[in-house]
Amino acid sequence: MVANMSRFGSLQAIPRQLLRTSVHLRAGLQGARTTISRSYATANDQRPSQPTQPTFDNRVKIVEVGPRDGLQNEKKSIPLATKIELIERLAKTGLQTIEAGAFVSPKWVPQMANSDEILEHLLKTPPPSPVPLTFSFLAPNTKGLESALSILGKYPDAYETETTRSGKSAQEGGKPALEIAVFAAATESFSQKNLNCSIDASLRQFKEVIQQAKQANLRVRAYISVVLGCPFEGYDVDPHRVAAIATDLLEMGADEISLGDTTGMGTAPRTKELLNCLSLAGIRNEDLAMHFHDTYAQALVNTAVALEHGIRTFDSSVGGLGGCPYSPGATGNVATENVVYFMESLGMDTGVDLDRVADIGDWITREIGKPNDSVVGKAVLGARKREKKEGGDAEAPQT
Repeated sequence: MVANMSRFGSLQAIPRQLLRTSVHLRAGLQGARTTISRSYATANDQRPSQPTQPTFDNRVKIVEVGPRDGLQNEKKSIPLATKIELIERLAKTGLQTIEAGAFVSPKWVPQMANSDEILEHLLKTPPPSPVPLTFSFLAPNTKGLESALSILGKYPDAYETETTRSGKSAQEGGKPALEIAVFAAATESFSQKNLNCSIDASLRQFKEVIQQAKQANLRVRAYISVVLGCPFEGYDVDPHRVAAIATDLLEMGADEISLGDTTGMGTAPRTKELLNCLSLAGIRNEDLAMHFHDTYAQALVNTAVALEHGIRTFDSSVGGLGGCPYSPGATGNVATENVVYFMESLGMDTGVDLDRVADIGDWITREIGKPNDSVVGKAVLGARKREKKEGGDAEAPQT
């Protein structure tokens, strides 16, 4: 046990502010137990009545990756109708960005084979949404991008671009925006396994994709995988290498870098070290997003570190679905339900309806025959059942 601790870092290395945050969070969760016993434990229930830091930027953006990253590793073929229904349900929750599919080879990722049909459906029949909505599609090479652009070319008036964005929701007559995503790796071994080429070769490939996407007036998101641990090279991923890759992608024209802890090996001290390194490299917090997996149950701890650092965009997957086909042993993404509850308990504003997301997590995991890995989602559903059993909406006495 002592030998293993050195790999994860000493607890003494965790910032004092993070420890204070954890104490406040535990207190908030303990207080929330009373709330859960007399309500549905919605996101609003977790917000303090008065902000603890009035000048603190408390708005957080959650990027839902369930329809793509959450489903891509499933062995059993998931019907197209189920994927579309998942996206349409998620669109009603207040989420602003939904990763909807990937234009990749069906030979390597068969679950994404019908992404062209998903994109066409979303353009022809955009789902209702209470907020302006962006759909993101992976296109790791020019062939994938050309497939996406050919569909967009059929419906030029059905989506918004960077320069035509109206800021209106579907309910206000707005159209969805489209985003293209590419994905690099922070280690050579993972790049070879995932992309079948070196990091430098992948960056040359992405440069062409990014430039063509920008010419089409589309926003571009770039993922960097295994930034806090590689299944083939171990824990010691060089943060300076991550910073260099991120800088290259931004200089190519990427609008945002999502840093992926693909293996879930990340710890609080190493998350802090990585973000400090990126800051020293001149990369702005507003250009970064964090993508944590919960393999070692550290996703929310690392989220707290990133939040304290100033990051305000986080990826998550409903029901905790996910896992990378090229990362042996890695489990799902951090659950959207868990992230929403965690953020709201700290006084952050996600704009996401926790009850709706909990229902979706329960539904989709049942649909595909997977366990619901969101502890918050299951707690919300359990509280609702208890309330119903106890007679409805009557509030419990205050203690």
